[in-house]
Amino acid sequence: MIDRATVDRIYAAANVVEVISDFVSLKKKGVNYMACCPFHSEKTPSFVVSPAKGLFKCFGCGKGGNAVTFVMEHEKLTYAEALKWVAKKYGITVEEREESPEEKERNNNRESMMVVNAWASDYFVEQMYGTDEGLSVARSYFSSRGLTDATIKRFGLGYCPESRASRDKDTMTRAALAAGYKEQFLIDTGLTIKRENGSYYDRFCGRVMFPIHTISGRVTAFSGRALQSDNKAKYLNSPESEVYSKSNNLYGIYFAKGAITKENHCILVEGNIDVVQLHQKGIENVVAPLGTALTTEQVKLIARFTPNITLLFDGDKAGVKAALKGVDLILKEGLNVRVVVLPEGEDPDSYARTHTADQIRDYIATNQRDFISFKSSLYAAEVARDPIRKGELIADIVNSIVLIPNKIQRSVFIKECAKIMDIDEQIVLSEVVRKSVGAHYGDEARDFVRREQARQQQEESSVVVELGDHKAGSGMTELEREIVSYLIKYGHLTLETREGKQTVQFNVAELIFDLLEGEDLYFLDKRYKALVACYKEHQRELGVGQKVPEHYFIEMDDPEACAAAVDILTEGDDHKPSAIWKSRDIYSESEEMRLSKTIPKSIILYKSKAIEQIIARLSAELIEAGDDEARQARLLETIGALNAERTRIAHKTERNIL
Repeated sequence: MIDRATVDRIYAAANVVEVISDFVSLKKKGVNYMACCPFHSEKTPSFVVSPAKGLFKCFGCGKGGNAVTFVMEHEKLTYAEALKWVAKKYGITVEEREESPEEKERNNNRESMMVVNAWASDYFVEQMYGTDEGLSVARSYFSSRGLTDATIKRFGLGYCPESRASRDKDTMTRAALAAGYKEQFLIDTGLTIKRENGSYYDRFCGRVMFPIHTISGRVTAFSGRALQSDNKAKYLNSPESEVYSKSNNLYGIYFAKGAITKENHCILVEGNIDVVQLHQKGIENVVAPLGTALTTEQVKLIARFTPNITLLFDGDKAGVKAALKGVDLILKEGLNVRVVVLPEGEDPDSYARTHTADQIRDYIATNQRDFISFKSSLYAAEVARDPIRKGELIADIVNSIVLIPNKIQRSVFIKECAKIMDIDEQIVLSEVVRKSVGAHYGDEARDFVRREQARQQQEESSVVVELGDHKAGSGMTELEREIVSYLIKYGHLTLETREGKQTVQFNVAELIFDLLEGEDLYFLDKRYKALVACYKEHQRELGVGQKVPEHYFIEMDDPEACAAAVDILTEGDDHKPSAIWKSRDIYSESEEMRLSKTIPKSIILYKSKAIEQIIARLSAELIEAGDDEARQARLLETIGALNAERTRIAHKTERNIL
């Protein structure tokens, strides 16, 4: 954990224009800078960077934040990783919290393992280019696959010597020990195997090497390909370790992440060499699993960059059927998946070597199919005259549809399945409902689902009053945002309002807090709850009536809360009074001028909405009370009191209950 003092130093040093300029070409416009947004396609710039406020905001797609959250979003890093990135740019040493001796030792060991991997990666490259064995065996192999030196160097491909002259085959291990690296970390990374007699063996001896990089570009493991078929496994990967988990990594992700984000599309292939060949052709949004079937963690890793995945399969039918298991994993995570099969006898490696980038892209665009049409065509011959097999295929497709979390997409695929498989849509729908509710939840949970749906509909229903500019139907989240907006912008102000014939003064922040705490109400949206907590923390330090500086909100540890704050603080920045209105002295009343009216009304509306939800919940309990007369009486009394309060609120605002 990075201590708060260090975080403050990072934010103090970070110039939002300098940081974003590392990724985007900014042009000065007045006091701000503008560019086309890097997060969505646009021709007219709507991406604004404010050096005065230390934030960025796109008025097209809505993304906003500070220098750290920009790096986090653009480079797909965690918050801590983004902090360290900015700290490194400004030469700030990041000192994390005090670690226990055990944590310190574990972290030191992890770092030592990464250092050993980095050394090994350089060593393998040196062995390929700097020795006769490497040039004749490894470099010639890569040449035979059509790889250029530029591609080889980009991916850090190399060679682990077989050391034919040494019976122990430990050339790399001896070189590492001589360079001062400890035996423990050579063994822990899997680079070295120690025999029972105490001698060493290089795990990857005689293999060409493919370094496996983390998302930030560090070498975390290796994949080695055998060049001779002397009872060796064709591919051998580093074992699981403190620094490497094959299910959590993808080959090529470090080199592909930028292209995946830019194209909003990821191509998934089977092997390392497939990735390298396609990158060499200029198709860089390509990754591969690491010698295993696709995992949920790998799908989630891709989802950080895009929701769109295309599986590019070899023309081998047996391999395609086995790889189709990955389709369900992708669907379950809510991503869009399409399937492309290369011509028979081709794989991505061979196809890339004999076709141009445009030809490859055209083939993918022309031949990609959704999973239903692909499965149906794959098994078309088998089900043509076999009703039983056709029923099994429909059931298999339904099992995949059930996994899709998005209701609209699920509905579209139900229609697609019915159309392609020539079956009544209602039958497919019924089967999907049965499997998604009955099979997974049972009768008791099915009842719960019905109750939960009714509760959600009640929560989303219209509010019982209409106040000022607010319309019936305003949701709790919208109201929470509005109240937090008043708090951040105007919480320090003291305003006046009339109650009967008296003039009453109130502090904006204190009024809001009195409502939230006095009425035992609380915000449901975690972003706005965090912003309220941040305000209260700094108000205690500064005192009531003192303005809480904006940078406290846009420098919060919570990136989502930070983005919400930026959204509030930049609200209305692109809507200024026109020169014509000013010249004629025609002004719309400013938000600040209307605060004495709008704040009480917003608070009352929020309170009314909360009361309505409580009444709905108690009404449901009243139905469940059955013959319990005592419980019914208590509930009726409470509901009556709440209805009286709701009516009082309506009368107070001179509105009728809708």
